[in-house]
Amino acid sequence: MRATRFLAWLAIAIGVIYFVVPLIGTFEFSLRMRRGEYSFDAYQSVFSDMQFRATFGFSMLMALFTIIFGMLLVVPTAYWVRLRLPRMRPVVEFITLLPLVIPAIVIVFGYLRLYNSSSFLPLTNSTSGTNLLLVLSYVTLSLPYMYRAVDTAMRMIDVATLTEAAESLGAKWPTIMFRCIFPNVMSGVLSGAFITFAIVMGEFTMASLLNRPAFGPYLQLVGANKAYEPSALAIIAFAITWLSMGLLQLVSRFQKTAPAKA
Repeated sequence: MRATRFLAWLAIAIGVIYFVVPLIGTFEFSLRMRRGEYSFDAYQSVFSDMQFRATFGFSMLMALFTIIFGMLLVVPTAYWVRLRLPRMRPVVEFITLLPLVIPAIVIVFGYLRLYNSSSFLPLTNSTSGTNLLLVLSYVTLSLPYMYRAVDTAMRMIDVATLTEAAESLGAKWPTIMFRCIFPNVMSGVLSGAFITFAIVMGEFTMASLLNRPAFGPYLQLVGANKAYEPSALAIIAFAITWLSMGLLQLVSRFQKTAPAKA
């Protein structure tokens, strides 16, 4: 019993040393911009930078489009697989897991190869086309998390009964999807959305290779040219991730306490 308790406390201590101590060190260093005293000058410098606002706003917009597009792609797919094509479920799960084993740089080079200026669909010829390609890249990157969150939420409802009840009342496919299925899997959709948001805000490879002004490449640029601002940006990025994880935990708790729907 004592050995088990000791090992548990040892694991907690290792975790604290590995995760918390570097974070405290980073935060402490970000406050040292003013010589001889602690201050928030580095944070003030970051927030007053127009490039920070532009890249942060751009990534926020890309995250919003990624969440909407991913939601419209994943929810109908998970619903259709569960209702009509249960035998295709292993295949769909395998496809959604591919972004975890294929490096992001390989995916984006594939997109550039397929959609460059000399291809049948030259998306990289315009800014809006390149932004669309970036959104699709983010959707691919977040697919494993979004699909599993929605699929888990869909397991908690009786999809067949809901569909039959709606069809018996004369509802068409769009009504069934947006008025019956979406509200019942909203907790899973929100969980996937928060994870997608955290991924998009910190992603570097795809935005950099597509030459888009996202937050990830801005972090790299500031880290290469300034001393204290990178630490402040790292704390801000951690705060965004923790906020997303906190909202995810809140949604998960709400999902557990919500009454099961027939």
